[in-house]
Amino acid sequence: MLFNDLEYFDHAFPEPQYLGAKNNFRKWIGQFIPDDIDTALDAFAGSQSIAFLLKQMGLTTITNDFLSFNHQIGLALIENRGEQLCPDDVEVLFQDNKQPDKFFLMEKFYSDVFFEKKEAIFLDGFRSNLQYLTNKYKQAIALAVMNRSMTRKVTMGHFAHTQALNYAANPDRIKRNRSLVRPLKDIFLDILPQYNLAIFDNGQKNTSYCTNIIDLLPKLDKIDLAYFDPPYCNSHADYQSFYHVLETYTENWKDKDFINSIRRYDPKRISGFDKKCDVIKSLKRLFALSQAIPHWLISYNNRSFPDIETFVKIIAHYRPVRVETKTYANGRGGKGSVAGSQEVLLICHRAKCKKIQNHHRNVYEKL
Repeated sequence: MLFNDLEYFDHAFPEPQYLGAKNNFRKWIGQFIPDDIDTALDAFAGSQSIAFLLKQMGLTTITNDFLSFNHQIGLALIENRGEQLCPDDVEVLFQDNKQPDKFFLMEKFYSDVFFEKKEAIFLDGFRSNLQYLTNKYKQAIALAVMNRSMTRKVTMGHFAHTQALNYAANPDRIKRNRSLVRPLKDIFLDILPQYNLAIFDNGQKNTSYCTNIIDLLPKLDKIDLAYFDPPYCNSHADYQSFYHVLETYTENWKDKDFINSIRRYDPKRISGFDKKCDVIKSLKRLFALSQAIPHWLISYNNRSFPDIETFVKIIAHYRPVRVETKTYANGRGGKGSVAGSQEVLLICHRAKCKKIQNHHRNVYEKL
């Protein structure tokens, strides 16, 4: 496919605050995407920044993530062709909680942990009112934006610590991040236009899934390129602890216990990619199931398990591997992105890909 139209790059991806997000690497990763493809899979989509790039390129984009709150971003920005949240929708969302017997988790478990009680009550009301929006895409936008608002309000943007309210009372931290003391309603209203403006139709039928990629791959066919960004085991792989509040909020859990000081849900979902005892077996299974896909791009990190040499040997059993690296000059949060660590891109083609066209290269100047 030749990318003869840059119009989709006028839609900016809403900047994430997410450990491991590839938003800052979109231009670097994009230059290694061959120009002879039509359909691409982002298998561990996370923030959806690479899936968004694939959609901008005009590709039929299939995006998947194991966690529901990430899937909502996929529904809102990748699968969605044109639905936006309007002022009337926001008015519905901001009404009081009509079903406090069903929507109470934020007040019950996270008041005075991550949020003041009045903010927790507001979040429960917002979540209860999602059902009154007219379709799943509006609901997904609302969830994606509110989840992003919550990360803005918590220092470090994640929920694996218990210092949120202490930080929100610290004048020095407030100077650096005014969102710590702003109402969630105001943060939501500030962020929403970015998401509405990011919604576009690229002329393809794009799909967002929420499942384990090992289960999804046998159900897919005619994929030209797969982008794999598995959790960096032994680095920042435990997304269910970092973002448990967002998953709890999205799922409105009723069959979980809420444990320890951060009130993480239990039991966790099992991915097979975040524990040393499972990850090598899961990676081998992933690559075995992907052999029909001509092109693979794999993001990795030199501080992860298995080490990069072992990882390359695993991949080399299935196809040739070329290694590209970028070194972090500054830390970005998480063990795998401290200054001096390396982001690694493994480029694997079943057959030699065509040379990237000059116009294709110009695409990346828009990023």
